Amino acid sequence: MHTSPLAQPGLGDGGGMNVYVRELSAALARSGIECDVYTRAWSPDLPATVAVEPGFRVHHVPAGPLAGVPKEDLPALIDDFADGVLARLEHAAPDVVHANYWLSGVAGHRIKHTLDVPLVSTFHTLARVKAEASEREVRGRAEAEASVMGCSDAVLASCSVEAHQIESLYGMDARRIEIVPLGVERAFFAPGYRPQARRALGLPEDGPMLLFVGRIQPLKALDVAVRALADSRHQDAFLVVVGGPSGAQGADEEARIHDMVDTLGLADRVHFRPPQPHELLSTFYRAADVCLVPSRSESFGLVALEASACGTPVVAAAVGGLRTLVEHGRTGFLVERREPSTFSLYVDEILSKPLLAAEFSANAAERARRYTWPMAAARLQTLYAELTARSLVECR
Repeated sequence: MHTSPLAQPGLGDGGGMNVYVRELSAALARSGIECDVYTRAWSPDLPATVAVEPGFRVHHVPAGPLAGVPKEDLPALIDDFADGVLARLEHAAPDVVHANYWLSGVAGHRIKHTLDVPLVSTFHTLARVKAEASEREVRGRAEAEASVMGCSDAVLASCSVEAHQIESLYGMDARRIEIVPLGVERAFFAPGYRPQARRALGLPEDGPMLLFVGRIQPLKALDVAVRALADSRHQDAFLVVVGGPSGAQGADEEARIHDMVDTLGLADRVHFRPPQPHELLSTFYRAADVCLVPSRSESFGLVALEASACGTPVVAAAVGGLRTLVEHGRTGFLVERREPSTFSLYVDEILSKPLLAAEFSANAAERARRYTWPMAAARLQTLYAELTARSLVECR
């Protein structure tokens, strides 16, 4: 409801979920599953339906003003959105409704009962997990998530860590939690020649390059990456930031980061780039010596997977799905307390040991081969078929 698979990741509310919905829908469509994605219309100029590819369509549903609406104000529009989706489905009910994010989950809960079809829910982030990371959320979100889980015929988790969080923090029946990892498109995300990648991006060809990819907001902790650069003993290293401000605190966080860069005397060593089309991110990953993912919480960590697929070692916070993506001491390093000095020590170890960096690169690319969108789609296809043959879960 709150963002579209056609939106630019890294800008506004666009992120890994946009990539997830787009790539998974495309993979399902290519396997013969018709996928219709419904998202809130944010402009009067949007077509009612966009045919992305055969079997995969995106529908823009009016709900509230035909303009951007802050995410915090969207709960008041859930009923309008559900009404709009139901109107589109009046003559062709789907076999399964799959809701992404809690706002869509609340709408999906109502749609399930109206159409008498199974509900699958993917939350992407969880209020009670974000609360543990001291992140504020919309009042009532956690209770809404629990209600949606209680009525979902299946709740998807991207990894075992997220599955445990759903079970322990929300009391979800483990038998209804399905682990379906995300994928990576190897046609785009694969190892390449670093000097050529830097030339293509107009970046310095000399000196180690650190990379941060993500929305600029407190949750993603770009400040940790900046301070890690400042602490590094490699004074010729530079940091490239790919992303834009996001959320209610995004603009303030972006201003704070720029002030920090100036205060630390790093203005000539930190390069800011706007959000990029998803397939072009691979060039940035290939250009980097190390990718930093210092997030406060991360249900999966798609950036870490994409960097690994390109053979770039990752130094990441030891949170959420990042624990399952980064093998400490084999494909990169995990930092338990997210301290910039520890990030810097691990970065320096990779930069100072070419043989270790090469080993990490090879191991990371090999490990990333386990994750594909067709594999995720195949798991979902089986799940959808099973759910259509079962009795629906009753609300509790």
